[in-house]
Amino acid sequence: MKCRVSLGARRRAVFVGFVYILLILLLNVRLFYIQFFMAPDLQKAAYEQQTRDRLITPERGDILDRNGRAIATTRTVASVSVIHAQVEEPEKVASVLSDKLELDYAETLEKINKRVALMRIKTKVDKETAEEIAALKLKGVMIDEDIQRIYPYNSLAAQVIGFVGKDNQGIIGLESKYEDYLKGRKGKIMTQTDGSGHEIKNSEQNREAPIAGYSLVTSLDVNLQQYAEQTIEKAVRGKNADKGSIIMMDPQNGEIFAMACYPSFDLNSPFTINNEELASRWDSVSQKEKNDALNQMWRNFNINDTYEPGSTFKVITSSAGLEEGVVSEETSFNCGGGRTVGGRYIKCWRSPRSHGSESFVQGVQNSCNPVFMDIAASLGSDRFYDYMLKFGFDKKTGVDLPGEAVGIMHSKDKIGPVELATMSFGQSFQITPLQLLRAISSAINGGRLVTPHFALELRDKSGNTVRDFEYKDAGNPISPDTSERMRKILESVVAVGTGNKTYIPGYRIGGKTATSEKLPRKSGKYISSFCAFAPAEDPRVITIVLIDEPKGVYYGGQVAGPVMKELLSSALPYLGIEPVYSAEELEKDGVAPVSVPLYEGMSVAEAKNEAFKSKLTLEIVGEGENVLSQFPPEGTQINSDSKIILYTDDASGNN
Repeated sequence: MKCRVSLGARRRAVFVGFVYILLILLLNVRLFYIQFFMAPDLQKAAYEQQTRDRLITPERGDILDRNGRAIATTRTVASVSVIHAQVEEPEKVASVLSDKLELDYAETLEKINKRVALMRIKTKVDKETAEEIAALKLKGVMIDEDIQRIYPYNSLAAQVIGFVGKDNQGIIGLESKYEDYLKGRKGKIMTQTDGSGHEIKNSEQNREAPIAGYSLVTSLDVNLQQYAEQTIEKAVRGKNADKGSIIMMDPQNGEIFAMACYPSFDLNSPFTINNEELASRWDSVSQKEKNDALNQMWRNFNINDTYEPGSTFKVITSSAGLEEGVVSEETSFNCGGGRTVGGRYIKCWRSPRSHGSESFVQGVQNSCNPVFMDIAASLGSDRFYDYMLKFGFDKKTGVDLPGEAVGIMHSKDKIGPVELATMSFGQSFQITPLQLLRAISSAINGGRLVTPHFALELRDKSGNTVRDFEYKDAGNPISPDTSERMRKILESVVAVGTGNKTYIPGYRIGGKTATSEKLPRKSGKYISSFCAFAPAEDPRVITIVLIDEPKGVYYGGQVAGPVMKELLSSALPYLGIEPVYSAEELEKDGVAPVSVPLYEGMSVAEAKNEAFKSKLTLEIVGEGENVLSQFPPEGTQINSDSKIILYTDDASGNN
């Protein structure tokens, strides 16, 4: 009897076969996808599961001054870690590590017992201690290469250089700005492990070497920076002022030789507050107050803060007036003690006395407010405002530091007669000290608006230059002819005007003083400042000095003038700018040039004795018994009444 298969059964068989074939096809597609698309990721995952990586910190590039002296450098140290799966005696390991590394035992044991692949116990461990731990051959304890950032000059240019955090990443200053060049590339040590995380015996370790970062060569000069910092600290302390700053720059190309702020801080201990009163109660203050205090301490007020420039801005008003032809050197003015503008009486600084009849040049020498109000009125608000834009006060200078502020100005349609009058002598708007320095550089360098900067070049580990940094000018606010006229006028300010306290025999110096009244008006708080350049006929250095809230006498010429003189008396010879004495100057006692003797290597007592014989003045920095270094260097030509600084064995910043 034949067995007949029903139609329904055949249909079910066909359906089952179709499903089976479909599953086979899907499986093949999946296998194909895994084989050709997922394989790299799966191989990587398998490799990571079977190996353990320990990262090696690369050597961070140095930060060098223009003469190749390291301002920030790196030393090799070690990091100590534990691999939980390999630790056999956690209590013993915790005891040894907490003792050797000066850590809390309980906290160390807690870290060791955490079930993670790799736990860092401590970084920045000195090599001797690391070698002692390694010699004990504790199971699960790993010693790896690490680096520590060192600042040989401690607080030198602190707000400019910046510092790094625990991860060796730059936080502020040049360390932050050039992080990508300085940091290098991390290396790693790869170890094969089993499924439990234990290292496979006799397996090879693969080491991928780290790549060192590039070194940054800057325009800073250690000697000039040291002298700027010594000078501003002395000035701030002497006047019991709130703070002070100095910038020294080449007006021809924008290279910054020195940028000093006081108070400063120690780059090797950047989280130690420099305020004694606050430091005494540091543990009791809120975290917000701590952060605010640290940020203020790290602040570079040469670029981060704005202020009303006062009379130094008259250089800009003068330049615009000469360029537009609304004034000449012989133009006559009359100062009656002030001007009535827009129904408001605006006084001259000399009021209730007056300067009387004077020429434009005499007005600049006298820093007479009515003269500049008249020039601004002749220009009109539109042209005056346009020159503020040409001189770059509406934008950042482009300096290669993070956090640069920009000027705070009136909009053009808000400038009435009163605003125009006050702006003419540097009030009712705010700019940064560096913005002002750049603008005045343009007024005396031939009319070019340079870009202030620090970075000059990058070098590799072998000292080869891998990149030169280039900077473009940002415009030409005035003509070379106007610039030449301004140099001569500003030279007369130092020779016979308000800047006479900066006069140095043998040197032609130009400049402008300022006394800025801080807001709110009538508060009795001022900023005394002076911007000067030399030689007047061919400027090679321009400097601005600011003393914030000096006590007692506060006029710029009397407060900042002597500071500028002290600074330039040593800076100009150091820069190789030779004095040229007139017959009258040579007849005066105590101005003849002398060559600086060699004091390095002497005891302090010997140096003092030699200086006494030569009738030279010394300033001793530090409490050591021997002279480690000196400024200016041996052989520098200086005025016989200039001061020579000697740094002793324990002098801060010269170790």
